[in-house]
Amino acid sequence: MRSLFPFLSLMSILLLRLLPAASPARPTPGAVLLDLDDALYNSSSTTWRDFAKFLNLEKGSEVAGVCDLKRYFHRFGYLPPSDNFTDVFDSSLESALFDYQTNLGLPPTGKLDSDTIHLIMSPRCGMSDSHSHSHSHSRAAVGLHRTQHYAYFSGKPRWVRPMPVTLTYAFAPDHMIDYLSRDDIRAVFSRAFARWSKVIPVNFTETEDYPTADVKIGFYSGDHGDGEPFDGVLGVLAHAFSPENGRLHLDGAETWAVDFRTQRSKVAVDLESVATHEIGHVLGLAHSSNKDAIMYPSLSPRSKKVDLRVDDVEGVQALYGSNPDFKLSSFLEEEERETSGVADTNFRWWVPPIFLALVQAIFALKVKRTFIL
Repeated sequence: MRSLFPFLSLMSILLLRLLPAASPARPTPGAVLLDLDDALYNSSSTTWRDFAKFLNLEKGSEVAGVCDLKRYFHRFGYLPPSDNFTDVFDSSLESALFDYQTNLGLPPTGKLDSDTIHLIMSPRCGMSDSHSHSHSHSRAAVGLHRTQHYAYFSGKPRWVRPMPVTLTYAFAPDHMIDYLSRDDIRAVFSRAFARWSKVIPVNFTETEDYPTADVKIGFYSGDHGDGEPFDGVLGVLAHAFSPENGRLHLDGAETWAVDFRTQRSKVAVDLESVATHEIGHVLGLAHSSNKDAIMYPSLSPRSKKVDLRVDDVEGVQALYGSNPDFKLSSFLEEEERETSGVADTNFRWWVPPIFLALVQAIFALKVKRTFIL
């Protein structure tokens, strides 16, 4: 039996490596690093790949390309415009880092640590993170103490229509992609619009009359005339403007996917996840600092994030009110059960088969030793 101990030790190590992490299966910056390592660091075509060299760069350092990092922070609302961004890690960049980390749920260190660099390199929405009307306060709901992080565009714009609101949407005939069928794209957007309609009294109807549609959807590349040029693979994925503009543009340079089983590219981006996020902008929501919210600005390649969270729901209902058929209390309870129960569920389903295999292996070894002796 003494000779079984090394075998048991090895099997125990394998078991621990196979067990899932006891954490909710929701996209967060920490959870997407494995995808980013492969898709971003090892691809020469991704937009923000060069930012990896700034890892642990200290204040006062001067390194070629820091000016591009400053332009990144300007683009997303953390630095004022300048005709002369330098390559020096100065106080303005440190302040921008503090704001960026605070706004996106990272520890506010003011340093270019690994979590911050990963998030900076992550593909994201092109809309600025700056806004003048944000909500980040605590409230009690269904026995829970929660913090709200949703935000609005300046002036808190919304679609002003008689309730219930009906908005039409259409796809730009000359700005589609040819490797996804039009039916697949229509189905994706139909589901994305339906998620928002479920929680607010706003209905969306597709129309073929593109010029008169309230919401105009299309795929564009580079500078396409709206003042918000796209920048290539896994940089800015899409953008949409505040009410009642209605333009929703997706970067035609991305590899868009409706099913990761058939689209195997390492840099593929889930169309439905991005569509659901951008519709939030169309309705008037700005970016949330809640990492689980649909309105959080970043999305890793080959990940799917389509379910509204309570933060999204409360934010959009503050603009339009609640769909009469929607019960927020039930939604809150369901989200809490899902968050607290997913780790237990994973453990319950994984452990029995693994232990069974372990016992079978030990039994087989003992039988073999008995036969030999």
